[in-house]
Amino acid sequence: MARSTAPRPARTVVAMTILTDDVRRAVTAGRLAHLATIDPDGGPQLSAVWVGLDGDDLVIGHLGEGRKVRNIARDPRVAITVEASGTNPVGMTNYLVVHGTARLVEGGAPELLQRLAEVYLGPGVKFPPMDDPPAGHVIHVTPERIGGVGPWTDTSAH
Repeated sequence: MARSTAPRPARTVVAMTILTDDVRRAVTAGRLAHLATIDPDGGPQLSAVWVGLDGDDLVIGHLGEGRKVRNIARDPRVAITVEASGTNPVGMTNYLVVHGTARLVEGGAPELLQRLAEVYLGPGVKFPPMDDPPAGHVIHVTPERIGGVGPWTDTSAH
């Protein structure tokens, strides 16, 4: 039986802040994140990304028209994972999982990447390391559900 690749109908999400201080610290700590998007065949596509915050959205910059951008344009459901500091009572390293809906904003990627480079690479670094980079896209992810292991979940002791 063939699996449908049609996007699911949009869910209504009640606007609320689910980004606790612990979640915000994990997102902005400068640890590499992984963005999961959905390929046209329904399979997962993963990208290692820098991630930051813009209000209550997670943001990711992308200079080109890569697969993650095409996937989000077709199906905005995404998940992001970030390894976090600390361990739970049984010794597992904390990690954050954010499920949400992405939207693409044209332009602004070089400015976002420069801001994130200060966290990921260090102060004073020029990024992207080119003159006149393409405007790219900023991927905004509105969180709908938080999971993983850490102080942001009830399962941190599992």
